[in-house]
Amino acid sequence: MIECKNLVKIYRTGDNETRALDDVSFSIADGEFVAIMGPSGSGKSTLMHMLGALDTPTSGKYFLDGKDVSKLSDDALATIRMKKIGFVFQSFNLLPRTSVLRNVMLPLIYEKVPRHEREVRAGKSLEAVGLPKNRWHHLSNQISGGQMQRVAIARALVNEPSLILADEPTGNLDTKTGEFVLQTFRKLNEEKKHTIVLITHEEEVAAWAQRTIFIRDGKIISDKKNS
Repeated sequence: MIECKNLVKIYRTGDNETRALDDVSFSIADGEFVAIMGPSGSGKSTLMHMLGALDTPTSGKYFLDGKDVSKLSDDALATIRMKKIGFVFQSFNLLPRTSVLRNVMLPLIYEKVPRHEREVRAGKSLEAVGLPKNRWHHLSNQISGGQMQRVAIARALVNEPSLILADEPTGNLDTKTGEFVLQTFRKLNEEKKHTIVLITHEEEVAAWAQRTIFIRDGKIISDKKNS
């Protein structure tokens, strides 16, 4: 599904040059659950932006589902993000005075999917993440942090993307709630065969994945299967 070949990302400010990614190469198969781990400033956020089609490399190539997205226009990147990638963020990014169901339906509204189909697909996504139906019509700011993150995961699923990209998804949650969210990712991977890439700086979070790619100073230091 994912193939990165010799990715380099250089940021320039005046005469200063920062090499955020330095010759990064790896691949992720369809249906894998992979953690990308590294400390602050390691380059993992830059790599996340590449994988999420939010940025393009200075050099190198990035293939998603066999398509080279490394040199696409902004409009083409936006289409890739809408149709192929589901995002889950640390801060949830839900609309606070909007119902849970409508938050999940939002990407389908942008795609002009008919209302009945939007409701059906949003309901299936919420069922997939195990959110009780008695919470679906609550406002998103009336539910717990763990439930909010499950809503965010459901929203990421609703367009049936090829890739789910989760950026520090447990960062704002307590340990017990974070484990429940990670169990949700594992279930989606094992039962629904979703490809998941989890960005984290925590070893115990990365351990939930099948494989961990460790990055430091813009380089891949290790790439190993988790026991």
